[in-house]
Amino acid sequence: MKIGIDLGGTKTEVAVLDDDGAFRLRRRVPTPAGDYRATVATIVTLVNAAEQAAGDCTVGIGIPGAISPATGRVKNANSAWLNGQPLQQDLEAALRRPVRIQNDANCLAVSEAVDGAAAGAHCVLGIILGTGVGAGICLGGRALVGRNAIAGEWGHNPLAASCADESPGPACWCGRRGCIETWLSGPALAADYRRGRAAAGNHHAAANPPDAATVFRLAEAGDAEAAATVHRWLDRLARGLATVVNLLDPDAIVVGGGLSNVARLYQEVPKRWGAYVFSDRVDTPVLPAAHGDSSGVRGAAWLWNDCPPLPCGARGAGASLRMPE
Repeated sequence: MKIGIDLGGTKTEVAVLDDDGAFRLRRRVPTPAGDYRATVATIVTLVNAAEQAAGDCTVGIGIPGAISPATGRVKNANSAWLNGQPLQQDLEAALRRPVRIQNDANCLAVSEAVDGAAAGAHCVLGIILGTGVGAGICLGGRALVGRNAIAGEWGHNPLAASCADESPGPACWCGRRGCIETWLSGPALAADYRRGRAAAGNHHAAANPPDAATVFRLAEAGDAEAAATVHRWLDRLARGLATVVNLLDPDAIVVGGGLSNVARLYQEVPKRWGAYVFSDRVDTPVLPAAHGDSSGVRGAAWLWNDCPPLPCGARGAGASLRMPE
């Protein structure tokens, strides 16, 4: 069986999968944000407890960053306390075995390509639209890492076909301006609504912006500025994804993260991106992640799946295991 760990900014999840992809065990605990040593200890504790229930397992870990091929240390993590740390070395020393670590968006792509929404597809782009924006690429059931371990880092490219009022764009935590993440994440959508309200002279409402989910509800209820914000967001998403389709031409795009629940996304983006894709027609399906917020931990476990992708629907019932206290 395989252990997957999904290391997030606020929660860390462990799961055990059997060979059919059935959960045998799952548990979530708070992530000790800002404390690297405590983060390592949390992962080690979860793995050891899982193995008490499941026996010896392989261990795969999804993180909000990547392991630098140059230094062997974490880079590009928005959970900044991980950056520059020898996470893989520390975990392998503590667990006394090799572990496989990948970016969390790579894990999403692997999960959905192996037995999820894009099961059986050769080339899958998995994107995360949530507090941040990320993407990962899966080829033949395996994550594409790249020479610099940045394959699929879609969220930190500039927005394509920018309008005059989109330049230079909002500041990004990475130090640049106008990254796709600053336009398409949940907080970015709420900030765009605030800017629209301020431009319309409603400074009180602009100073107290709702979250992204509320903006979508306001748009459905007829709020003109919310509707305009959603329109801009869908157009920007179509432009951003069109660039990836031009470069990669994936067999499928799978969407995870909190904004993957926006139903309009799946109808509107394919209607809008044709103007930006270099093709007579665009047949690329855009699909919600079949495993939802479980895709990260499932994909981490599947990092040790060295076989071809499972056929569509290949899942096992499996018996649940009790997690030791």
